Amino acid sequence: MPTQVDMLIHHFANRDSISPMEAHNIYKIRSLPRRILDLKEKGFTFRSEWHTDLTGQRYKRYFIVSAPASEDAQTEESE
Repeated sequence: MPTQVDMLIHHFANRDSISPMEAHNIYKIRSLPRRILDLKEKGFTFRSEWHTDLTGQRYKRYFIVSAPASEDAQTEESE
């Protein structure tokens, strides 16, 4: 079973952003900021923007800026 970090690596290989609600609904990730920090520690770079949903709830959307050049950095955790 892939880790939450592995699932996010796959997500960002196909999409450029994710919100906490998407992370929870799709991947069952309840602490997206912590998983983003895990990815930053592996060499990924992100930017974030505050958004407001239709009910007025604010949330932060994370956009990938760059991934590490080495495949080893991405698969190190899953071994």
